Amino acid sequence: MTGQQFIKDYFTFTRKERIGIMVILFLILFVILVPKFVSKHRHVQYSTADTSWMAAAKRLEIKESQANGQKKSKQNNDNSVDQYKRSVNSSNTASSSLFYFDPNTLDVDGWKKLGLKDKTVHTIQNYLSKGGHFYKPEDLKKVYGLHPNDYSRLEPYVKIENSKANSDNNPVEYTKKEVEIKHPSLSVIDINAADTAAFISLPGIGGKLAARIVNFRDRLGGFYSIDQISETYGLADSVFQKIKQYLTLRNVSVKKININKATVDDLKAHPYIRYAIASSIVSYRNEHGPFSRIEEIKKVMAITDEVYKKVEPYVSLE
Repeated sequence: MTGQQFIKDYFTFTRKERIGIMVILFLILFVILVPKFVSKHRHVQYSTADTSWMAAAKRLEIKESQANGQKKSKQNNDNSVDQYKRSVNSSNTASSSLFYFDPNTLDVDGWKKLGLKDKTVHTIQNYLSKGGHFYKPEDLKKVYGLHPNDYSRLEPYVKIENSKANSDNNPVEYTKKEVEIKHPSLSVIDINAADTAAFISLPGIGGKLAARIVNFRDRLGGFYSIDQISETYGLADSVFQKIKQYLTLRNVSVKKININKATVDDLKAHPYIRYAIASSIVSYRNEHGPFSRIEEIKKVMAITDEVYKKVEPYVSLE
C-alpha cells in the first residue's frame, strides 16, 4: 500500500466523524476556559465584596470616633462649667455680705468680707501702696486675678469719693497738687543725682525699676533729658507720665567718649552705640583718619540722623 493510499485511509473522515471531532474539541475548550472564567468572576465578586465591607467598616469607625469626640468634648465643657460654678459658689460663700465701698480706702478685711481671694486682695493693696488709684468702677477690671463674675457682683456697690472719671479719661495722670495731697512725702528728685531709694519713693516705682533706672544712667554716662528715663527697660509709659512731674535735671554734665581714641569695646559698651555702630566708627576712622568735627560721624553709614541725635551729647574729640 502506497503512502498516498495510507493517508487517504487514515485521514479521511466521514461526516459523522467530523461532527464528533468538533464536539470533542468544543468540550475540551469548555473544560479549559470555563473554570478560568468562573474563577475570575468569583475573584471580582469577592474583591468587590471585600472592598464594600472595608468601606462600611471604615464609615462605622469614623462615626464611632466622632461620637466619642463629641462625648469627650461635652464632658470637658461640663467639667469646665462645673469648675466655674464651684469657683463662683465658693466666692459667693466667702462673701457673707455686700456693702457700698470705696476701693481706694477699703482695708484688707473689707475686701475679704466681699469674698475676694487673699492673692487678689494683696494685688489691690500692692497697687494702692505704689500710688495707684481707682478713678471709676471700671478700673477694677484691670486688677489681675479679679474674676469677671466678682466684678459684676461688686460693681453696683462701688462708690469712689472725689472721682475724676467724668473729667479725666486717663486714670494714671493727675495734677501735682493732687499727688502731693495723697503722698505728702513725695518731692522732686534730680535724676542724675538720685539713688535707688529716691526713685523707689515715686509712685509705681519698685526696687527693680529703681535699680534699672540707676544702672541705665550709669551705662549712659548720665542723663541729658528727663525723657530718657522712659527708655528704661520695663518702665511702662503710664508710670513714666505719672512720675515725670517729680523729676528734674539740675546737672546736665554727662560722661563723654573720645571717638578718636576709643576702641570698639569702649564704644559698644554705650547703650546708644552697640557693636555694629562701634565697629563702623572705628573702621571709618582707620580708613579716613581722626575725626576733626563731631558731625563727621554722620558719614558713617550705620549712623542715622536719629542715632546721631541720641549719641552726639556723649561723644567728643578729646
